[in-house]
Amino acid sequence: MIRSFVLAIPLLILATIASAVDAPPSMKAFVETEIMSWAASPEVIEAVKAKNEKTAGFTEDDILKLDTQWRGEVGQADQPLIGEVMNNDLSTFLSEHVAASGGQITELFVMNAQGLNVGASDVTSDYWQGDEDKHAKTYGVGPGEIFVDAIEFDESSQTYQGQVSVSLTDPDTGAVVGAMTIGLNAEAFF
Repeated sequence: MIRSFVLAIPLLILATIASAVDAPPSMKAFVETEIMSWAASPEVIEAVKAKNEKTAGFTEDDILKLDTQWRGEVGQADQPLIGEVMNNDLSTFLSEHVAASGGQITELFVMNAQGLNVGASDVTSDYWQGDEDKHAKTYGVGPGEIFVDAIEFDESSQTYQGQVSVSLTDPDTGAVVGAMTIGLNAEAFF
C-alpha cells in the first residue's frame, strides 16, 4: 500500500503541473538527437509519399468518412482501415523503435500531407490528425519544424506523456511530405 502511494507521487505531481508547465527542453533535445537521425529514412519517407499519392484526390468529406470509420473500428474485432495502417511495414518499423527506447518513447505515428495516419506503433483514437496542432504546426509550417505540446495523460498509452511532432521532409527534394508525432514518457525527462 505504501509502495503504491510512493510510486503514485510523481504522477500526482505531473498531473498537477502538466497544464501549468511546458514539457522540459530535454524532450525536444531527445527528439533532435535520437529520432531525427532516422525520421527521414527511406522506410518513413517512401511510405508517406506512397500514401500521399493514394490520397491526393481525397475531399474533406472523404477524409471525414474515413475518420468516422476508424473511430468506429477502435475496439472492434473487424478493423479493415485500422488493419491497413497497423499491419504495414512502417508500423512495424515504428513499433521496433518504441520497443528499443527503454520506455522513453510511448508511441510513434506518422501522418501524410492530409494528416491521415500512415503508420503507428499503437492504434490512435482517430485516423485524421490534420485538424490538430501536431500536423498544423509541423507539416503546415515547413521543413525542420518541431512542435512540443504540453504534458497530458494519454488514454491510449496510459502514461503522462509529452508529444513532440516534427515535419517530415523528402531528402531528395526538400519538400515537406508529412509529419511524425513522438509520444514521450514524461517521467523519463524530469
